[in-house]
Amino acid sequence: MIAGLILFVLLILLFFGVPVAFALGILGLAMLWLADISMVMVPQALYSTTDSFILLAVPLFLLMSNILLKGGVGRDLFNAVQCWVGHWPGGLGIATILSCGIFSAISGSSVATAATIATVAIPEMTERGYNRSFVLGLLAAGGTLGILIPPSIPLILYGVITEESIVDLFMAGVGPGLLLMGLFIVYCLGYARFGGGYRPSPKASWQERKKASIRALPTFLLAGIVIGGIYLGVFTPTESAAVGFLVSLIIVYCLRTMTWDKLKAAVMESMTTTVTIFLIIAGAKVFGKAITLYRIPQEISMVITNNIGETGMFILVVCLVLLLIGFFLESISMLLIMVPVLYPALSAMMIDPIWFGVLFVVMIECALITPPVGMNLFVIQAVGQVQLNEVVRGVWPFILIMFGSVVAIYLVPDIVLYIPFKL
Repeated sequence: MIAGLILFVLLILLFFGVPVAFALGILGLAMLWLADISMVMVPQALYSTTDSFILLAVPLFLLMSNILLKGGVGRDLFNAVQCWVGHWPGGLGIATILSCGIFSAISGSSVATAATIATVAIPEMTERGYNRSFVLGLLAAGGTLGILIPPSIPLILYGVITEESIVDLFMAGVGPGLLLMGLFIVYCLGYARFGGGYRPSPKASWQERKKASIRALPTFLLAGIVIGGIYLGVFTPTESAAVGFLVSLIIVYCLRTMTWDKLKAAVMESMTTTVTIFLIIAGAKVFGKAITLYRIPQEISMVITNNIGETGMFILVVCLVLLLIGFFLESISMLLIMVPVLYPALSAMMIDPIWFGVLFVVMIECALITPPVGMNLFVIQAVGQVQLNEVVRGVWPFILIMFGSVVAIYLVPDIVLYIPFKL
């Protein structure tokens, strides 16, 4: 009863346009006050939110991705991949997905991935006669790889909330990330075979391939440093983000694509996004303290375990709930609100928390491309200067593909768990 009332009040606050961070914080404060609990814990909770070495990775990864975005690195990356696969059936679509995957291994951000690759791919693909809705949907979906393929900002936050190993979470995201890339590529091949209506790109010469690859080599090396350093244990995720930021700065200045104005813009955008994320984390921290003191997660966990005896049914219910709230909340808010509530039930249902974290991120990927608040939809709309309904029409096949990947992950858990625990 209390849990339903709290959820109702939260939805009312969000409906009236109260920002998520303040809705969570206000509701949490009200709950603590009504329970006559000391307010001293509020500033303590807020301080502990930002006093985290692990969370320092978030602004560093954001800064790195924005520097690469402003430095035009995406163009070099896309051109290099296009030279190798552009002449294949649906080659530009394949080049787009591969470029998104590679850039995801640097940025950790879906918005940065979508914006970076879309700037180059939209004019290239539309000029070649690809259906515009297909192009827009492909880029919106490809951008979601930024929060699955490590380094992933949502996986960092999941690790902070649950105190699970972030390195294990990063490595667990590789398999599903490659699976989604492969499924997107298969769809591009199917579109080329049955959709038609585009002009194939000419096959690049070896000289063109060599030149484009050398130009993009620093980007590939950066991805190798960031992921390789974490996997080999050379860096922690936070140290990897710091090294990646420094290397990205060196790359854009060596390529002479960065100016002082662009650098200031990258810093300001990173700061704005960081402040937004940290405010939501702070609000969620207060809200989380309140619902824990009210024993709501434990009660929900008990209800789940008493009424849902099968793991598959539990996962189905979780996916449906995440799909529903994904229509109204953006990904970080979904994670910070739902994980503290669902996490206590995992041990009772004998679900691996690393596996569940990756599944959770795949589901919030869907939220990035489902209307009305899918962030990637608005990014692609802004970059392509198109109507939102054009982007929405193009993403539905990719949403179905994501659902298919969720089924595959459930049926074959080693897609997630093989690399971190068996390789």
